[in-house]
Amino acid sequence: MDLITAILLGIIQGITEFLPISSSGHLEIAKTILGDKSLPKESLLMTLILHGATALSTIVVFRKDIYEILSDLFEFKKNESFYFSLKILLSMIPAVFVGLFFEDLITKFFYQNILLVGLMLLFTAGLLYLANRAKVTPKKIDFKNAFWIGGIQAIAILPGISRSGATIALGVLLGVDKNKAARFSFLMVIPLIFGSMAKSILEIDLHNTELDTLSLSIGFISAFITGILACKWMIEWVKNSKLWYFSFYCLFVGLSAILYSVL
Repeated sequence: MDLITAILLGIIQGITEFLPISSSGHLEIAKTILGDKSLPKESLLMTLILHGATALSTIVVFRKDIYEILSDLFEFKKNESFYFSLKILLSMIPAVFVGLFFEDLITKFFYQNILLVGLMLLFTAGLLYLANRAKVTPKKIDFKNAFWIGGIQAIAILPGISRSGATIALGVLLGVDKNKAARFSFLMVIPLIFGSMAKSILEIDLHNTELDTLSLSIGFISAFITGILACKWMIEWVKNSKLWYFSFYCLFVGLSAILYSVL
């Protein structure tokens, strides 16, 4: 992978990660358009590295929230942060299960499968549209909702299903306040992304791949910087916007991807 492609993919990841439009789907579409020839496992590694960069930018933006949670945890009391952390851990179980037992199948999906991306974008569009019509309530996330939201996060491993869009939308459909669902969505993915990234880096032999460390590093830096610049603005936009805006965008890109794949 050349450096220009790595930079462009990093910028795309940084912008799309914080919108409910599937950053992984956009990355696969961009890889196809840019003519990336990476093998499936290498392509998945680059995707994870870029997601790791935006997860790090999320930590930077949410540093006060994370500090408050960790500070409360070290008090070793059953306070709000303690229960919030348990909900985060509970939400990780489905994705960890899928990652451990279906890794080879998942890897195959990250090889410029534009038809799959298009179909999954249509799924995302439908989910966002339904969530937009759901009744707004001030409900908080409980343990049962945390597990169901974690379940759809596991499904959102598929490129084209927006992880943030799916988790926020399901939270809203379960009656959770959109702002609380958005905050939970952006925080719940941090340990999962870093865990997946570390696992992939340990398993792949970088010396025998077309992806050199320079391309990975440039892509990471590009996504990290773009992510920090985009994160606050994008999150506020998501909170204050109607979800159907993003639903119609996903519908348009999904149909375009399907047409591209069959023509």
